[in-house]
Amino acid sequence: MSDDLELSEHAVRNRRMWNADAPNWVASARANWQTRSPHWGMWEIPEEQVHILPDVRGQDVLDLGCGTGYWCAWFARLGASPTGLDLSEAQLETAREMQREFGIDFPLVHASAEDPPFADGSFDLVFSEYGAAIWCDPYVWIRHAHRLLRPGGRLIFLGNSVLSMLCAVEDEDAMSQTLLRPQFGLHRLEWADSEGSNFCLSHGEMLRLLRETGFEVEALHELRAPEGPDDEHRFFLTRGWARRWPCEEVWAARRRPE
Repeated sequence: MSDDLELSEHAVRNRRMWNADAPNWVASARANWQTRSPHWGMWEIPEEQVHILPDVRGQDVLDLGCGTGYWCAWFARLGASPTGLDLSEAQLETAREMQREFGIDFPLVHASAEDPPFADGSFDLVFSEYGAAIWCDPYVWIRHAHRLLRPGGRLIFLGNSVLSMLCAVEDEDAMSQTLLRPQFGLHRLEWADSEGSNFCLSHGEMLRLLRETGFEVEALHELRAPEGPDDEHRFFLTRGWARRWPCEEVWAARRRPE
């Protein structure tokens, strides 16, 4: 992707933020690449427990906002043909380093999920764990996901739960047990301690967007942290909070056959 490509204002800031932060994700990248089977989200919930993925053997999979590429590596091990796309060239360089280290090769594309450079109907599964799911405008990237899918293809994406974004404490790595912001109008979120912008829609609005775009929603998985110490802290919340309320959710939808 050329530096003179026109990006949205939030994409410019998110790209800058992730390029600066990329060195802090190398260790977790290596740990995830070393793991043989997929797990979900910050609490690393094994796919064998939640059964979210379809059979991806022989499928063309696009990971929008692939970061260090570990989900693409998992998809390759499951028999799929993955492609990773990310806006951060530094994150993609870590992904290439992991490819060399682990001997798993797949295309890595430097571009925005709000303007993915692929032909219509190129993929059987469009996927995002965080990545585009929270860092891109859903009214933009979800329509591109639909365009890129073959009829009957699936869209699966994980992001912050609506409840967690309503309860997240501004300017602290903490989570409230009370609502701190309105749900109506929920869309773009800015944080005093972060350069980046992230996005979240209410369940009703996300359902409306998916259906109007041409998807049939198959499932909404609200993830619960596994048992463990309640005071264990990951990112901006504790395990105890994530045992009582969902902090992450996974949408699964299918492009309507034509």
